[in-house]
Amino acid sequence: MAQRTEGMVLLEGGTFRMGSDDAFAYADDGEGPPHAIELAPFWIDACAVSNADFAAFVDGTGRVTEAERFGWSFVFAGLLPDVFPDTRAVASAPWWRQVFGADWRHPDGPQSSLEGRMDHPVVHVSHDDALAYCAWAGKRLPTEAEWEYAARGGLERRAFPWGDDLEPGGKHRMNVWQGAFPGENTCADGWYGTAPVDAFPPNGYGLHNMTGNVWEWVADWFDAGYYARSPRRAPAGPDGGTHRVMRGGSYLCHESYCRRYRVAARSANTPDSSTGNLGMRCARDG
Repeated sequence: MAQRTEGMVLLEGGTFRMGSDDAFAYADDGEGPPHAIELAPFWIDACAVSNADFAAFVDGTGRVTEAERFGWSFVFAGLLPDVFPDTRAVASAPWWRQVFGADWRHPDGPQSSLEGRMDHPVVHVSHDDALAYCAWAGKRLPTEAEWEYAARGGLERRAFPWGDDLEPGGKHRMNVWQGAFPGENTCADGWYGTAPVDAFPPNGYGLHNMTGNVWEWVADWFDAGYYARSPRRAPAGPDGGTHRVMRGGSYLCHESYCRRYRVAARSANTPDSSTGNLGMRCARDG
């Protein structure tokens, strides 16, 4: 039985089936083969780190994020005002725009603020920013195996934290793209960009928004072939690499191009990257 303390949940650990052979998996992501993993007990945040949480960290440490040092970050074009000046787009994903002045305090660009969003997840944080926050909070990033164990909420062989139906009983259980991406979002789930960190019902372990809303950094380096040689007990990922793993999908995920809002789905980004749909959740040893 999970226990709670200070916004975290203690998970008992044990053996679970990690990965998937889902027909919707992307070969380059390395979601398989499914394999048995053993984990020791650990604590994990019930919610993603919020803007309020991150503001307390910055106030206490004076941290300047990498996006602030670089002077820009990536923002989804649909969140920019119609009159926003043209900026460089990502060639393979033109809905991503390089926006100068975008950072955690200005998630949709320099004209935006955190007003009304202090309970939303912090975004525009790099992997190093996430590690710095964790160190300040006396925590750490979860391993990829810990994250998936937590996200499953006690369910095995299921696509989502609540089962296999995207919208069970017609009810929305996470914040993802509704409509035709990227031009039309009906906001049927109630949100266009980010939602509060506890906006949807928790999974079986009492954890909110493990899928959808924002991607979450985890501790591991990324290697698409790692699962085939992963140790059974407490895998911590490859010894090195160029990209760090991120998990959970985001408010931009849609089955037409990114069905990575499943508990087994994985993706990766360079450690210094920051975007308007990438945040974090912390863990610590049990």
